[in-house]
Amino acid sequence: MKKQRLETAKAVGQLICHDITKIEKGSFKGALFKRGHRICAADVETLLNLGKHHIYTLELEEGELHEDEAGLRLARALAGPGLNFGEPSEGRLDLAATHSGLLKIDTSRLLRINSIPDVVVATLHSNTPLERGEKVAGAKVIPLVVSEKTVAAVEKICSEGPPLLQVKPYQTHQIGGIITGREVVEGRVNDGFAPVLAEKAARFNQAEPLIRFCRDDADDIAALAEELIDRGCSMIIVTGGMSVDPDDVTPTGISKTGAEITRYGAPALPGAMFLLAYRNGLPLIGLPACAMYYQNTVLDILLPRLLAGEMVTSEEIAALGHGGLCRRCETCFFPKCSFGKGGL
Repeated sequence: MKKQRLETAKAVGQLICHDITKIEKGSFKGALFKRGHRICAADVETLLNLGKHHIYTLELEEGELHEDEAGLRLARALAGPGLNFGEPSEGRLDLAATHSGLLKIDTSRLLRINSIPDVVVATLHSNTPLERGEKVAGAKVIPLVVSEKTVAAVEKICSEGPPLLQVKPYQTHQIGGIITGREVVEGRVNDGFAPVLAEKAARFNQAEPLIRFCRDDADDIAALAEELIDRGCSMIIVTGGMSVDPDDVTPTGISKTGAEITRYGAPALPGAMFLLAYRNGLPLIGLPACAMYYQNTVLDILLPRLLAGEMVTSEEIAALGHGGLCRRCETCFFPKCSFGKGGL
């Protein structure tokens, strides 16, 4: 790289070789002058006010990349299905979701990339549910000029397997809900679970769940699950009956369907009595009563993954313990908070 240092007052007519940033606390941060801008006399005072008393002219040598070109190559290598990116700004490229879905990141390869000197790739957590247009990652190189070999090393890592970053779309599921409790069936109390399940389905643009009511009877739970599966339901959520009370038989009812229980009990609060089982790939969930009271529980951590068609393992549920304590903030910002992120 060949560069020449000029006093700003003598740089009129020169091209700016990198974005020049202006920062005002709490009100503005951005490129006031973009790369390629030709300096005119009226710019001199503004540049001096930004602390730019000297301007560099730049001539790249073979094997070198400007930060903007390097950033573009990083973004192209990183962006898998469901992601796009715009133009560089201050040498940085941002990747955003092209549709709603589940963010998936190969964190081991991401670590390898960020271990390369002069490269920075910052992302959201893997398994974060996203809306269309949400920013997912930012990528840049640190110096103004970087060796092309550095960028090539990143491109090689990105090519070693499935997409390093991608947004998996949610699949279309018909959810079946079985609401247990003799007190509900007999009309002693009003049901509060059906609206909860409907809200959670609508959050992911799923159809309203098919709801059935059931006494605390394991055989009845299994029979209703079979009926709902026969009617096309691809996910079954059985609410209530998950504690240690003798009348709580939901886990037994789910087992009677022939489903294999992946895990009963999750290190997440609220939602510790959560159960996940599968029958031929179809998820059956035992949902504790706390989900009727709390806005977000372990179900809200795992539901996006299930809707994206993923098979959640017992080990992955166990890993939720790190970060599995909800802070119960006065104003809830989930999923833009720590709840459920530690194990992701």
